[in-house]
Amino acid sequence: MITHKNISLFFLFILLLLLLLNLYTAINLLWFIGIILIWIGINAFGSARISSNYHVKAFCHNPSETEKKIALTFDDGPSIFTLEVLDLLKKYNAKATFFCIGKNVEKHPEIVKQIIAEGHLVGNHSYNHSKFFDFYNAATITEEIQKTDKLLEKFTSKKINFFRPPYGVTTPSIRRALKVTGHKVIGWNIRSLDGGTKDLNLIFNRIIKRVSPGGIVLLHDTGLHSVLVLEQFLQFLQQNNYKVISVEELLNLKAYEN
Repeated sequence: MITHKNISLFFLFILLLLLLLNLYTAINLLWFIGIILIWIGINAFGSARISSNYHVKAFCHNPSETEKKIALTFDDGPSIFTLEVLDLLKKYNAKATFFCIGKNVEKHPEIVKQIIAEGHLVGNHSYNHSKFFDFYNAATITEEIQKTDKLLEKFTSKKINFFRPPYGVTTPSIRRALKVTGHKVIGWNIRSLDGGTKDLNLIFNRIIKRVSPGGIVLLHDTGLHSVLVLEQFLQFLQQNNYKVISVEELLNLKAYEN
């Protein structure tokens, strides 16, 4: 597996080699700059793509699943739209995992209670979901994760085991924080992009083109457009004999620990 550590060691070796070959010539200086730019590019790509496992191991699907089973996940809630999502899940007998933002849990504790009461799972999605979360140091990230855990554990009475980083971006600081908190990172392999567009046809067609056994779908429970797409998608799954199960069941991982 290509990891941040392996890439860094490789580029360190190349840079040392260039130094030994005399860095002071113009040609070698260009090589040096080129190597640095490539290293930055690889780090940026690995950080932004959660399925790369570049900084941390992320569970993004179950490649060994052959039956028509997939998992639904919802980010950024709870919100008032979560209630409509829950109604649809009940209507189509589907289970889902909700990755909750801590400050939203404080706003809508009754919705979190309902999520759990109806047999769905909850996971940690940071406390603030800040745009600058990727730049936080390990101590601040650890604090955010633990603060959200405490809020969710009031309802689960068990330790939260699943974490999804904001925007799906991973960093060395997140890796260090997770060594403290012990969470498993849950990613996805079917991204709806409903967080960036409200075009129902675009979102729906993007999802159904990527559906396959063992997949994990990323949606949001924060807007009406996502609710409308969800009903279309659940109808599609029903018509194509897909069963929607929890991330816990799909990956054979425990969402909570005693």
